Amino acid sequence: MARRRSRSPVVPGAGQGLDRLKAEVMRRQGYNVQEGRPDLVKYEVARSLGIPLQGAGNNQQLTTEQAGKVGGPIGGSMVRVMIRMAQEHLAKRQP
Repeated sequence: MARRRSRSPVVPGAGQGLDRLKAEVMRRQGYNVQEGRPDLVKYEVARSLGIPLQGAGNNQQLTTEQAGKVGGPIGGSMVRVMIRMAQEHLAKRQP
C-alpha cells in the first residue's frame, strides 16, 4: 500500500504564509478567494474546469488527470511566484 504524503508544510508555522500566498496568487488569476479560507479556491477552480469536485473524502470518482487539472493551476502558480521571489531576493544580495 502506498504511503500518503503529509499535507503539512515542512517548516513549522509556514502554513499561514502559504495560505496568504495562495490567496494572493489565485486572486491575481481572477478567482474569488474567501478571506481566511484560501483552501476553498480549489472548488472554484474545479467548477471553472467542469470537474465535479466535492467535499473531503467524496471524490473517488475523479481520475488522476482531473485531480491534477484542479491542483496544477494552484500549485504551479504558487511555485512560479515563489521562484520569482527567490530570484529577486538573490539579485538584491549580489554585489
